[in-house]
Amino acid sequence: MSFQPKTESNSEMETNTEDEKKADSDEAKLSQLGYKQELKRHLTMLENFAFSFSIISVLTGITTTYNTGLRYGGPVSVTLGWLLVSFFNGCVALSMAEICSAYPTAGGLYYWSAKLSGRRWAPLASWITGWFNIVGQWAGITSIDFSLAQMLQVIILLSTGGANGGGYLASKYAVLGCYAAILIIHGAINSISVKWVSFLCQLGAVWNVIGVFLLTILIPSVATEKASPKFVFAHFNPENDAGIHNKFYIFVLGLLTSQYTMGGYDASVHMTEETKNADINGPKGIINSVAISTVAGYMYLISITFTVRNIPYLLRSDNDAGGYAIAEVFYLVFKNRYGSGVGGIICLGFIAVAVFFCGIGAVASNSRMTYAFSRDGAMPFSSLWCKVNKEEVPANAVWLALAISFCMATTSLGSLVAFQAMVSIATIGLYIAYALPILCRLVLGRQSFVSGPFSLGHWSVLCGWVAVIWVAVITVLFSLPVAYPIEKNTLNYTPIAVGGVFFFVFASWVLSARHWFKGPISNIQE
Repeated sequence: MSFQPKTESNSEMETNTEDEKKADSDEAKLSQLGYKQELKRHLTMLENFAFSFSIISVLTGITTTYNTGLRYGGPVSVTLGWLLVSFFNGCVALSMAEICSAYPTAGGLYYWSAKLSGRRWAPLASWITGWFNIVGQWAGITSIDFSLAQMLQVIILLSTGGANGGGYLASKYAVLGCYAAILIIHGAINSISVKWVSFLCQLGAVWNVIGVFLLTILIPSVATEKASPKFVFAHFNPENDAGIHNKFYIFVLGLLTSQYTMGGYDASVHMTEETKNADINGPKGIINSVAISTVAGYMYLISITFTVRNIPYLLRSDNDAGGYAIAEVFYLVFKNRYGSGVGGIICLGFIAVAVFFCGIGAVASNSRMTYAFSRDGAMPFSSLWCKVNKEEVPANAVWLALAISFCMATTSLGSLVAFQAMVSIATIGLYIAYALPILCRLVLGRQSFVSGPFSLGHWSVLCGWVAVIWVAVITVLFSLPVAYPIEKNTLNYTPIAVGGVFFFVFASWVLSARHWFKGPISNIQE
């Protein structure tokens, strides 16, 4: 008997060689775009997709905003509205994917605006896009994690007997404290290796898929009474407590449920410097996350809406769930069948876990955006936020995002109306950042743009204009008053919040940034 030295098989050697070639190609591409490789590049297409899919998180978005859809239009607003919004969001996603394929960098949107707007307009376009993107992401973290804190409060309320049974109703300070704890946990997780963060985002993606299929089947099966298909797909409820009676007006306000949910897929862009074969897998992450979320979200919406019976009661603040519509639906479905709402509380807990995973991905995406923006010197104390720790993670950027998000949430202590205006930037502000590079591509960079491996071909221009017009429309629609008569407690502060961001961006540009900010800066030494 003889022992031969262990050697790699031909197939293993070929695989290793192929991986090395891809790594070299990714690094060379990034070098051509002006940056050196500083972050670990080991995310696959599936892992890149998981970041966006876990942030879109249909369980998170639909559950936390279902009240809006029911209040403004009811079933038609949530079912037909979902299909309408998904179509237009698909155009936005496809246009972003095409540009991502050409410029796969962590900076993403603001880098694209600079490259597509020409030398004269590059600094200004980059400045506006970058700040809307980063502020929109900060607001997104705020809305996600604060929604989780509120959901946990509802779970505790129902578990202790409900609002009508003497259940524990947490104070706004307790909710804020819970929110702070969630932020700290998310910060700790995002300060370790991206491998673990990626694993948790993949787990979050799987959790969302399982949750959608489980709840889609379970809730209607347990319900003792179900709505008719005519009610689910054709019933329009013009009655609301907001004093609005115009049907078209009511319908467009109800679209916020769908529009808010279908956001955050720029995460695939911001993770491209850590993704293998980024010019192909980055666009795939964007498109697949939106496509799968569209199908999964529609299934979830339909199944829940089939169990809706009394819309006014679900929206009343004195029901067992304190006016949290989906929580009340879950609770009543199990209570009517088994005499106890424990099953509904467990379902709500399952969704809370999905929201937790969603927050992890949102923080990861924002930290990469902050890292890239600071790398180009666009933020105060940029040298601090673009540092990476021993795990090659921009930990300082992580904690900056959480500190600002906490400050945003403190507005809830004064008025929930003011807080809603703050987090509305998560929808409108983020989509403005999505649309700006697409607009630059159509108006200023149409002749100079060279597509990457993924291209829309002759559909590119049409798809781009549909995307830009849609963002312009929702910016106006979601800035309209949501209740009449207009008072300080019913005023829609969204245009004030978004206008505040505009004022900050342009004022800082005119007074300071125009003298020193030149857009993306190469960090490769000649």
